[in-house]
Amino acid sequence: MPKTRRNPLLVDLALQGGGAHGAFTWGVLDRLVEESWLTFDGISGTSAGAMNAAVMASGHAHGGVEGAKAALEDFWKRVSDSAQFSPIRRGPLEMLTGQWTLDYSPMYLAAEMASRIFSPYDLNPSGSHPLSPILAEVVDFEALAASPIRLFITATNVRTGAGHVFRNADITPDVLLASGCLPTMFQAVEIDGEFYWDGGYSGNPTITPLVRECRSHDTILVQINPIVRHDVPRSARDIISRLNEVSFNAPLLKELRMIALLHKVADPGRGEGAQWAGMRIHRIATDRVTELGSSSKSITEWRFLCGLRDEGRRSAESFLDAHSGDLGKRSTLDLDAMLETL
Repeated sequence: MPKTRRNPLLVDLALQGGGAHGAFTWGVLDRLVEESWLTFDGISGTSAGAMNAAVMASGHAHGGVEGAKAALEDFWKRVSDSAQFSPIRRGPLEMLTGQWTLDYSPMYLAAEMASRIFSPYDLNPSGSHPLSPILAEVVDFEALAASPIRLFITATNVRTGAGHVFRNADITPDVLLASGCLPTMFQAVEIDGEFYWDGGYSGNPTITPLVRECRSHDTILVQINPIVRHDVPRSARDIISRLNEVSFNAPLLKELRMIALLHKVADPGRGEGAQWAGMRIHRIATDRVTELGSSSKSITEWRFLCGLRDEGRRSAESFLDAHSGDLGKRSTLDLDAMLETL
């Protein structure tokens, strides 16, 4: 039965970071771009979300829907291939039992311990980054500068601790690397005399520019970092993992609280107040990603990445089945209810 044709609708995307778990976002994007009635006005991304945003927009500039899909697959396949000979891999038992974890990998544990004693300046004095050549080959940065899709990439200024949002014409490979620069793994990235770390510390992702600078009133948040965990972490690794989740979610929760407040007090008939009052928030997420341990963010096996992609496609499909009729009309994420539970 043919699908009912819909009028075009402008939407924004807010893409979280999360290492290899960003392959889930790949799947979400892969499914959303297939909807011809959705037009992407702006995309805010951090870390892996920033890379997904840039790759998608670059591919779309060259080949539309098929170009975006092909570019995303090419990027993630290159990420997987580049780590084929890495000593940090799952052990035989984990492979046999199908566990996606590096918690028992001797090399992963050694690298984790080393990162608590030595800095990236000690272990990687050249400052090389495995994603640098991949981004240079996959992303057309000149096309991003002219893209009708507005990009907002967040990195954290090391000196001030404040988030800095880079826009289309300013985006370079270094900007994307800065947005995903975990300070225990990589040297701070220098851009125009300033040094930057992972954008997740200041905006994961940053939503404000989507409201102030885009025409769309619908923002779809693709969330891969759990906000709530019911078990109290007890092991050293679990405690550190939960601390990272809390710190990376804090900027997003702050913005969501601000949006919830402005929904109540903003004047819907005047200037910026109308933008905030008319904003509609949606979310695509899955428990299958949040159930994975933090070490799996470093797994780049192709089968693992494709499994996350497939889960992203399924989650996007479920969202469209349940809420495509709500887009352009009402929010499907109840901010008040979500924030009350926190």
